[in-house]
Amino acid sequence: MTELLTVENGIALLTLTALEIVLGIDNIVFLTIVVGKLPDEQRAKARQIGLVLAMVMRILLLLAIGWVMGLTKELFSVLEHGVTGKDLIMLVGGLFLIGKATHEIHEKIEGAQVEAIKAKAVPTFRAAIVQVVLLDIVFSLDSVITAVGMAKEIVVMVIAVVAAVGVMLLFAKSISNFVEQHPTLKVLALAFLLLIGVMLVAEGCGKEIEKGYIYFALGFSLAVEMLNIRVHRKKGAAVSSKP
Repeated sequence: MTELLTVENGIALLTLTALEIVLGIDNIVFLTIVVGKLPDEQRAKARQIGLVLAMVMRILLLLAIGWVMGLTKELFSVLEHGVTGKDLIMLVGGLFLIGKATHEIHEKIEGAQVEAIKAKAVPTFRAAIVQVVLLDIVFSLDSVITAVGMAKEIVVMVIAVVAAVGVMLLFAKSISNFVEQHPTLKVLALAFLLLIGVMLVAEGCGKEIEKGYIYFALGFSLAVEMLNIRVHRKKGAAVSSKP
């Protein structure tokens, strides 16, 4: 026990927890999009199940760390690029995200023209959870490999994952509700998912993209959109106050 209570492990725990929360943004954004299509009474339950499954998935992968690291071994090569099990998972996950985000953006743009179709094609609770689980596998794999590179003790990694998911559970509802109330933010979230999908496909093809650029782009776009929402609120308040 005393071997775990070291300054090195403490720093690793804090750093890894913060990083897991940042990496969990992908999960929350995707969860918000999927859950938003469910009936109101099922959304909270779907959010909780989705995030708990994300935590369980990460912990299981940490406990099976030998298998996870085995995914980085080359299986075959294409055009001088050694393809690994991780590459294949990232590629499939990225293509799924691109397809999902493109479909959702198309629905938002078409608007009224697809209302009749949407009414007939409301996803079931089970279908939503299956989608969340599929993407959890991709996001969890990336998260676990990051954790292994930052900490030496499995216990530290598990605590960091549980703490990060706890924070996400705390704020997921607020984030989801806020996004649902502002259609432009939902389109921004979908664009972010599209960007993440492209990044995953690039990684699957052996091209590393620095995640810092992705998150900076998201943060900058979000800041601009928040200013835009504030300006519209002020204009609306000014108009309503006129006699």
